Amino acid sequence: MRETSDIMATVRMLQEENLDVRTVTMGINLNSCMAATGEQTALQVGEKIRLKAGSLVRVCDQCSTRYGLPIVNKRLAVSPVSILLEGRGRAEALEIARAMDEAAAEVGVNLIGGFTALVQKGMTPGERTLIESLPAVLSGTGRVCASVQVGSTKAGMNVDAVKLIASTILRIAEATREQKGFGCAKFVVFANMPEDNPFMAGAYLGAGEPDCVINVGVSGPGVVKRAVERLVAGRPDCTLDDIAEEIKHTAFRVTRVGELIGREVAERLGIQFGVLDLSLAPTPRVGDSVGEIYQAMGLEKLGAPGTTAAVSLLNDAVKKGGAFASSSVGGLSGAFLPVMEDHALAQAVREGTLSLEKLEAMTAVCSVGLDMIPVPGDVPAEALAGMIMDEAAIGIANAKTTAVRLIPVPGGKAGDEVSFGGLFGSATIAGVRCPAGGAAFVNRGGHIPAPLRGLTN
Repeated sequence: MRETSDIMATVRMLQEENLDVRTVTMGINLNSCMAATGEQTALQVGEKIRLKAGSLVRVCDQCSTRYGLPIVNKRLAVSPVSILLEGRGRAEALEIARAMDEAAAEVGVNLIGGFTALVQKGMTPGERTLIESLPAVLSGTGRVCASVQVGSTKAGMNVDAVKLIASTILRIAEATREQKGFGCAKFVVFANMPEDNPFMAGAYLGAGEPDCVINVGVSGPGVVKRAVERLVAGRPDCTLDDIAEEIKHTAFRVTRVGELIGREVAERLGIQFGVLDLSLAPTPRVGDSVGEIYQAMGLEKLGAPGTTAAVSLLNDAVKKGGAFASSSVGGLSGAFLPVMEDHALAQAVREGTLSLEKLEAMTAVCSVGLDMIPVPGDVPAEALAGMIMDEAAIGIANAKTTAVRLIPVPGGKAGDEVSFGGLFGSATIAGVRCPAGGAAFVNRGGHIPAPLRGLTN
């Protein structure tokens, strides 16, 4: 009887509650594409992407049809492109990025991540070239996503890199002024960056990963919301323990479905299955929101006292349910808080109940960080650097992943509305309190040492 009820619950998740496989992401190692010139490297990059990913979309569509489960996005994540840029300039970086973009378009994927540099402890010439090329790359390509790691619990934080990145973010926004700074939506700054994350814009293939691998991201905020709503409707006096248990059981079922799809895609392609990332990644659709889950728990206003505790409960329950369902859970696997992509979070910012400061507190217990938040276009570079440093410090001190995806909107002021459409959504530009108060601290530069908890050997 229990098995029958589980089957019916899964059918309901598919038909009524927006369950889908949010992304099947193929990881490809491009290190073998290094050649004598940038032009030759770009050609080999394009050839390897076409060779490895040529059948990805077709196979995903076949599996989607077989199981009746939508696979919303098919994506690629490559090894850090900064490795290919040692001894090269910004023009060659753009050439390689365009080769990635063209190959991604030819194989039919919607995004390709891995235009990435890891600079938490220092910066090589190739990594500096990658960062400095980002305005041209993100304005001159349609599918390429970029990311940089500036800190880790083991290494501490590279503040000099943070300063360079903050000024680069403003240049990216200006380079995409006609799109309201949209280029910044394709760039993430990380601490403790996972090497197997299938979600964009931060996906890349880490050094310890296979030459080619399939990682899957399953997202079901609507499923979790409806499960909590049914529990509360049937048992109005239920406790937070009861809510946590319900979320765990729901996450278990979602994980099972996602792993089934991921393993079949990998088997049909003849490559290794990596991980299933059970992250509650919302879309702007009503009913597919992480913010609505907190409201179902009893938070009438997002940002009210207790919001951070609700985020912690949800994140923990999702991880526990996923870990029980599969030994291959990886990536981020928790709850995202991307303001522009979640209508309930965007509405809370619009109403003033949810501020940047409260969002920062919530990131201490969510699975990522300050995500898809538009800020005024005249925000100083030092203020952006300070926000990146604050977020990285939370991740470094707590040995968790944190990230920043802020979007300075050229010409935009706090309270203005900005919309990117589609899955990228819309939101009110959030004000930055005391934007000029930390410049002297940020401009000291240097390196923030690793915390004591980083000494775990």
